[in-house]
Amino acid sequence: MATGSYGPCVLLKHGEVFLKGRNRDRFVDRLHDNLRVALRGVGGSTWIKSVGSITVLGGEVPVDALVERARRVVGFTSVEPGIRVPSTVEDVTQAGLDVLLDSAEHRPVRTFAVRARRRDKQFPLTSHAMEVHVGARLKGALPHLAVDLGSPEVLLSIQVDRKESYLTWTRLPGLTGLPVGSSGRALVLLSGGYDSPVAAHRAMRRGLACDFVHFNGAPYTNPSSVYKAYALARELNRYQPPGHLHVIALGKAQKQLAVAGAGRLQVVAQRRLMVRTASALAARTGAEALVTGDSLGQVASQTLANMTAVDEAASLPVLRPLLGWDKQEIIDEAHTIGTADVSVLPDEDCCQLLAPPRVSTRANLPRLRAVEKRIDVDDVIETLLDHVQVMLPGDDVPPAPAPVCRAQKEVMSGA
Repeated sequence: MATGSYGPCVLLKHGEVFLKGRNRDRFVDRLHDNLRVALRGVGGSTWIKSVGSITVLGGEVPVDALVERARRVVGFTSVEPGIRVPSTVEDVTQAGLDVLLDSAEHRPVRTFAVRARRRDKQFPLTSHAMEVHVGARLKGALPHLAVDLGSPEVLLSIQVDRKESYLTWTRLPGLTGLPVGSSGRALVLLSGGYDSPVAAHRAMRRGLACDFVHFNGAPYTNPSSVYKAYALARELNRYQPPGHLHVIALGKAQKQLAVAGAGRLQVVAQRRLMVRTASALAARTGAEALVTGDSLGQVASQTLANMTAVDEAASLPVLRPLLGWDKQEIIDEAHTIGTADVSVLPDEDCCQLLAPPRVSTRANLPRLRAVEKRIDVDDVIETLLDHVQVMLPGDDVPPAPAPVCRAQKEVMSGA
């Protein structure tokens, strides 16, 4: 056995952060801050250290738990469970042998390879010499195994640093991208469907910290969409320092638009009201952009002309990460990030409230402005924001939204 002590650890390879030059330290600090947030409540003490373009994670916590938390953090290209040993040729070689023996006990192993990187140039062996030395020792001890440098069944990776060396043999994909918060803050218009949660996740992977705003049809719809929005925000908050969810009851304002004669422009008028309100809310929360789940041409309200009409009402940039995605791509991504099981649940979508049988695919801006003038849109927005409900989605039970005050069928009949 090796003369030094062993310790479990996880190696986290940096992604785009590695390319940031003189700003790299700022991005790495943000990455580590996000990792610390992800480790909260993991059940024991942990530590984080930098080794070149790698973060090493360890602590008094099972490695599986560390891996699960680290894979939530945007900015790492790979997550590799491993061990750390003293930086001596004997310790590293013995550790490699133990790793290979352990792997062979759990599954059939016929081939292996060794890859080494010598970060400490005072180490007595070069990277190539280390690969040859360890590979020869492993082959001598386990002669039934063959060396395969192309596609080995076990690839033993060795990182040699000054005091400690790190050995890994499993590589799990990370979330890549930029650390959440390194690009600023955004406000996501979060519905209960597949699209907007996936758009939020994509925005996070470009470094945006996200808060959420959900518009429901209260008092004319039931609270099901609010519970879905809360569950979706809670799932998305697994990937970032938790953002707030703002719930805004839009039902009365939607009825005002209908009474003011929106007609076939009802849905686009509602979307304009949403982005106006979200822009005003963003000014209070410090957000610098809005994020939506729009996909060009997916539905009638998402034509280029209608998107342009919506953008004209916003006072902030409207980001659409899914603009060129098709529906199946979005659904597949929702399954990957864990939001699909929530999105598929039934609810009462406020966008369908008072929606006309046929939606205009080419919004008439003068007519939209005339409808908004009739309802005094600025006063409407102030009223909406005065009654916003703010939550911090986590592991707790969400507070109950306001009860339904009137049946949807009464609104549809003009009651």
